This record gives sequence, structure tokens and C-alpha cells, in this order.
Amino acid sequence: MDNTVRFLLYNIRYAAGAELNFHFPVPYSGYFRRTSDNLALIARFVRSVHADIIGLLEVDGGSFRTGRRSQAEEIAQGLGHYHVYRCKYGCDSLAHSLPLLREQGNALMTNREIQSERCHYFSVGVKRLVLEMELEDVVVVLVHLSLKYRHRQYQLMELRSWLREISKPLIVAGDFNLFRGVRELQPFLEATGLRNGNCAGYASHSSRNPRRQLDFILHSRQIEITHFQVPHIPYSDHLPLYCDFEIRQDLKGASPT
Repeated sequence: MDNTVRFLLYNIRYAAGAELNFHFPVPYSGYFRRTSDNLALIARFVRSVHADIIGLLEVDGGSFRTGRRSQAEEIAQGLGHYHVYRCKYGCDSLAHSLPLLREQGNALMTNREIQSERCHYFSVGVKRLVLEMELEDVVVVLVHLSLKYRHRQYQLMELRSWLREISKPLIVAGDFNLFRGVRELQPFLEATGLRNGNCAGYASHSSRNPRRQLDFILHSRQIEITHFQVPHIPYSDHLPLYCDFEIRQDLKGASPT
């Protein structure tokens, strides 16, 4: 890899729109409209960031909203990136069998060679997907945790056990839904040795009036964040996060923790 790598994280809400537009003419009606116009705006923003690795949450895999086209594939093709996409509900979940919900997932994209990819599912919660993508010098793990506090804690325990198997420099990113605040994450950080890239505590939700940190880019000690930004982009209910990072050569072969 080059010395500096740019990572972008964005919960795009299926390109269904931000708050005012999303709830017009009735609450949540944005979920049932065509998304091509807003997706074009999102794709244009994503291109402008010039990220090497991209994690997208709440991506439509090809429902009626997109004219049966995968949003992940469409964005990745426009960038010339490889991509990995999976439904965010477990195969044994009722949500996975319903026409609209089974097309709702998460995706990882990169302009680097993918060495391997893995898919895990938490044992609890509705949103269960954990996407893992291994590149030459870094492993990226993408998550979208449960809305329920108890389920989030179980999910973090499971995630911690999976991360023990990873020896390369590590990025763990996603929508953690920490509605009780960042303190929810502290036991997980202490157990894994991961660090929060958002040192300044920038809020990412809601995009209209950001007050909460729900989206996180965590990293192992072999990674040094050189730049971190939360731009005010109004195309979803979440703001995007992106950072530049470098692999610390003095710790390249060291344990992530």
C-alpha cells in the first residue's frame, strides 16, 4: 500500500433521503420512493472524497426502489472499485425472507486488491451482519449494531472474540447505535486495545442537527490517523466520516492490541 490510505464511512439510508425530504408527504415515506436521484448525489460525493477504502451502511441490493439495481454495485462501478455486499439480516431471520428487507445490506469497497473476505452474523439482534475484508496491510471490519442496548452489548462481546483472530493492522467501523453515549463503548475499547479515530468527538447524527456520535472509525495501535473529518453532507440522516491513516512501520508486525 501507499503510505497514506483514505477510509470513508457513510450510512446512506438506502439513498432514501434526509429528514425533511424523507418524511414528506407522510412520515417514513422516503423508504418507498425511487432513490436514483439521491443516489446520484451520494455517488458524486463519494467520488469527490477519493477514498481507497469505503464502508457503506444501509445499502439497497436491488429492490423496487432502485429499479432492481444494486446500489453497491452501481457506486463501485462508477469508482472502478472492487466491492463486497451482503444482506444485513441473518439467513434464518424473518427479515431476510421479506421482499424489501432482504435487499437491505452493507458494503465494503476498495481500489486495492482484496486478499480475502469473510461474513459473520451475530447470534442476537435484527441487524446481524459483520463484513470483514483483508487487504495487503490492513483488515477492515464493518458493523451495524442493534438498536437495543442489551443486544448491542452481546454483539460487542461476540465481535471482540472474532477480532482476536486478526493479527494485521485493523480498522473496525460502522454505525454502533450508541444511544446511551460513547461510554457504552469503553469496555470494548479496553478489551480490544482499539482506539477511537474521532478524537475531537464530532457528532454524526442527525445530519440536520448533529448531536450524537453513532458512527465510529476505530483502529488498532499499528495505525496512525493523520486526518479526520465529518463533512456536512445532507443526503442521509447520518453524516459521513472519513480519515487518512498510515501503518506505523515500527509496529507493523506487532499485535493489534
